[in-house]
Amino acid sequence: MYAPAKLAVAQGNTLTLSLGSSRDIFFHPQTHSSISAMAGASASENGSALCVLMLVIMVLCAGGASAQLSTGFYSSSCPGALGAVKSAVQSAVAKEPRMGASILRLFFHDCFVQGCDGSLLLDDTSSLQGEKTAKPNNGSVRGFEVIDAVKAVVEKLCPGVVSCADVLAVAARDSVVALGGPSWGVKVGRRDSTTASFSGANNNIPPPTSGLANLTALFAAQGLSQKDMVALSGSHTIGQARCTNFRAHIYNDTNIDKGFSTTLQAGCPLTSGSGDNNLAPLDLQTPTTFENNYYKNLIGKKGLLHSDQELFNGGATDPQVQSYVRSQSTFFADFVAGMIKMGDISPLTGNNGEIRKNCRKTN
Repeated sequence: MYAPAKLAVAQGNTLTLSLGSSRDIFFHPQTHSSISAMAGASASENGSALCVLMLVIMVLCAGGASAQLSTGFYSSSCPGALGAVKSAVQSAVAKEPRMGASILRLFFHDCFVQGCDGSLLLDDTSSLQGEKTAKPNNGSVRGFEVIDAVKAVVEKLCPGVVSCADVLAVAARDSVVALGGPSWGVKVGRRDSTTASFSGANNNIPPPTSGLANLTALFAAQGLSQKDMVALSGSHTIGQARCTNFRAHIYNDTNIDKGFSTTLQAGCPLTSGSGDNNLAPLDLQTPTTFENNYYKNLIGKKGLLHSDQELFNGGATDPQVQSYVRSQSTFFADFVAGMIKMGDISPLTGNNGEIRKNCRKTN
């Protein structure tokens, strides 16, 4: 039989949990830095020891939990933050409905490079090459000035408390809601990166020419399933795309409605360099309303991008597209699940990163 468990205070404020026969756990309350346990008895033999051990573990976990994301992270430190973001985003989207899609896209492009850390928001400097000039972003992503304005409002409320990464995450949700889409609780507590990855932006963000296999692989690399990919692609129910990104699809692909391609060709010349920046809505019918019409378009072979139509082209994702056509609520539920999952990609927490004062530059 083992000796009874004892909890004693040793020198140096070290708590010693003695389980007998060379089986001690040393716990330093101030640093949580040293825990060692050697061979242990069963719970039935050492019920009291197990209780104390569980208490110790709970203390440790409580300390670690503070570094995790949660919907109530700012409830005490800046209770008005989320409301301020919502108000500013609603105003921006009311002024320009397209901005809702632009902010949502910023969040997606941020999370796919180094995680959701606000790295996309950084401007280039002499010592830092940012992500804004990478191929998927250059001349394409927009809305930075809105994020700047929202951040300024939040900074006035609570200086140095709310990160740019969180401002963007919350603004993405509020943009969807402002255009008629679903709402969800955004987990916050992210910190901002002090680095960016130009190469990551070029390699991680799916190009509009992607096939189904490549789309699936690029999402899988971020811990997102094919189901997540199809649901998150529904963000293309709002917003617009440039001619240079859909030219090949409307002139060369065969899996496209003839009348649809002819209409688009009128505003997107065949010759590269001519009309490259001309815009067309990703959803020709309701480009400023967040609903399931995107998937209806795919079934009608009216996906604007090659990568859009790949989701309904005789492959494994066809049934999922059809299910979203039948049920908008199913699409909304899966989209929300995908957004929450994407928001969890490699956040900086605890003492990692910083809380930028200006989203465009490090402190």
